[in-house]
Amino acid sequence: MLALLASVVCQASSLERPKLVVGVVVDQMRWDYLYRYYDKFRNDGLKRLITEGYNCDNTHYNYVPTVTAAGHCSVYAGSSPAFTGIAGNNFYIDGRKTYCCEDTTVQSVGTKSDAGKMSPRNSMVTSMCDQLRLATDFESKTIGVALKDRAAILPAGHSANGAYWFDKSVGGFITSTFYMNELPKWVQDFNKKNKVDPKTEVYYGPKGVVLTTDMAIAALDGENLGNGKVTDFLAISYSSTDYVGHKYGTRGKEVDEVYLALDEEIAKLFKALDAKIGKGNYLLFLTADHAGAHNAKFMNDHRMPGGHFSGSAKRKELNAFLKNKYGHEKLVLDVIENRLYLNKKLIASAKLDEEDIMEDVCSELLKDKLILYAVPFKDVPSANIPPAIKDRIIMGYNPQRSGDIQIIVRSGYHGGDYQQGTTHGAWNSYDTHVPFILTGWHIEPGHTNKHVTISDIAPTICALLKIQMPTGCVGQPVL
Repeated sequence: MLALLASVVCQASSLERPKLVVGVVVDQMRWDYLYRYYDKFRNDGLKRLITEGYNCDNTHYNYVPTVTAAGHCSVYAGSSPAFTGIAGNNFYIDGRKTYCCEDTTVQSVGTKSDAGKMSPRNSMVTSMCDQLRLATDFESKTIGVALKDRAAILPAGHSANGAYWFDKSVGGFITSTFYMNELPKWVQDFNKKNKVDPKTEVYYGPKGVVLTTDMAIAALDGENLGNGKVTDFLAISYSSTDYVGHKYGTRGKEVDEVYLALDEEIAKLFKALDAKIGKGNYLLFLTADHAGAHNAKFMNDHRMPGGHFSGSAKRKELNAFLKNKYGHEKLVLDVIENRLYLNKKLIASAKLDEEDIMEDVCSELLKDKLILYAVPFKDVPSANIPPAIKDRIIMGYNPQRSGDIQIIVRSGYHGGDYQQGTTHGAWNSYDTHVPFILTGWHIEPGHTNKHVTISDIAPTICALLKIQMPTGCVGQPVL
């Protein structure tokens, strides 16, 4: 009896955690898609997630620019670009334009192309996957899977066991020497079985959604995730939804097809997790890295405001203006995601006054009726800008990487295809409002309309797991 009592006490005092955490990020998924397609969803897919999960219906991004790399990194870091350093998909580091995940110190694995020369080193913070690894003395396995490199790499973090992304040139998933020198046998086997012909369209339709789910399930088996002594983490991102949105906008048969395919694949994922890990033994959350604006022509056709705004065209206009005044070409180095970078090397070598140029640029920008605000980042805290916009600028600004001037354009105006496609990146609700639903281990069905930010996702997961929050975390648990 004493032995039995000791065993019960020991079991009761042991720390409870799920066997597996599964993070699902759907690229460019607007929150309202949950309800636009609700009646078309099958009961065991996204509808199961909605009815069985805890649904935070008022979840928003709290910064600009709302783009893929920044979103994936911020979700998993519980943070924003101000802290993560992932200031966009592309940004400047020491005057050099840099892709968010590029790493010239590593080599491609699984391909002869440069598509594998990637790593998470440009991120300045840890992800919740890193924190899980730390909490378990690196016994946990953490794996990232996506078609896009940045969507697999940034969530999985610096200490990941592996991150895998798709390379069309080989028709399969690859990685980099940051993680390993050779693809695991299970990945090689998967690529052989599922090799994609270069002529097959993977990105702009359901094929990419199916391929991503199949790869994620292969990772479950290949890495034996969720069947060890400690909690593992599988970070999945569906990229095809973003490609479809950019090409076709937010309406039409192509968008319908990809989201109904996503519904089927979520059902397939649930079925695999229930069978391999056991229902109730895993914790799953779903969110998006950003949402997306309605196509401008679509809005105009229904008498609503919208139109085209081109940052690259504005850069050319400004450089022509500045050349006429200062006699030097290309004083504006770049405009990326409505952030303007001055050519500081040229300004210094020509002994020009940077403050004067900045003032001239802002004055010229504000002559454009499509631009509401054009403010040097250093002046944002004191600028006469509504808090809803000002706070997002501050949370998205990284002083080493974000450039010099923030441009805020009128609602509905963006750089996407005016006739059909769309894009994202703004402070408005159409780009910031995304799903966030938790389900599975220790999650009771429920719903809230309380304001939640994407910075709250990582601390929520960390609180449930009883692990420390990521190093740049600024959010609060919602449960």
